[in-house]
Amino acid sequence: MPVEIADKWFDTKKIDNDITLLWEPYVDPLVQCNIWHIRGRDQDMLVDTGLGVASLYDATRHLIDKPVEAVATHTHLDHVGSHYEFEKRTVHKAEADLLTHPEETTLDTDYWRETLAGTGCEPQWPEMLCKLPYHGYCMDHYHVKPAEPTRIVIEGDIVDLGDRQFEVLHLPGHSVGSIGLWEASSGILFSGDAIYDGPLIEEDIPAYIETMKRLRELPVSVVHGGHEPSFGRERLIELCNEFLAKRDC
Repeated sequence: MPVEIADKWFDTKKIDNDITLLWEPYVDPLVQCNIWHIRGRDQDMLVDTGLGVASLYDATRHLIDKPVEAVATHTHLDHVGSHYEFEKRTVHKAEADLLTHPEETTLDTDYWRETLAGTGCEPQWPEMLCKLPYHGYCMDHYHVKPAEPTRIVIEGDIVDLGDRQFEVLHLPGHSVGSIGLWEASSGILFSGDAIYDGPLIEEDIPAYIETMKRLRELPVSVVHGGHEPSFGRERLIELCNEFLAKRDC
């Protein structure tokens, strides 16, 4: 059990003038989500919100000076843990109830190692947290706090930041309500866990096959995924082809 307390819980990296990446460095890679802050003229957007073991709201105060819409690419624990901290909470229709009524979950390493055995996605560390966010924190008491959606989206809806518009793409397979956020003018895709450059967790293989075929045709300039480093169109095509080849597609 970790006893060392982190000096700060989130690290940040400025991608460009409008996009900042945040992540939780003391969290096992299995649940170390990429949290994306996108600055807009009229409002900002947060794509996913991490585990919720420390305040993302406090960690982003220096970045956000206007209303912010927290968008869940899906409702797994590592992507919606801090949604409850934000006034505007967006999720796909298929997982809206899961944001309001989160499934029971845990930070018990043995549970995740057993659940994901043989997938290539097992925990890599002895404990899910190698440091604690503050004195007295207990991993055994971890749970995702309810966050009733203020906006429910479907395919084709737009998250409008004023000067930037992101189209909702329904990309099921990893989860029933997985979405991406696609800015056609720049070719930027925030893909959540629909695709990233690492082992993927599959919930619905037939749906995932169709998602990969769709992503392969998308004219992206860069993919900012839910985990792992970002990549461009050439790598996107490789990842899609590798997935499809394993399933004889």
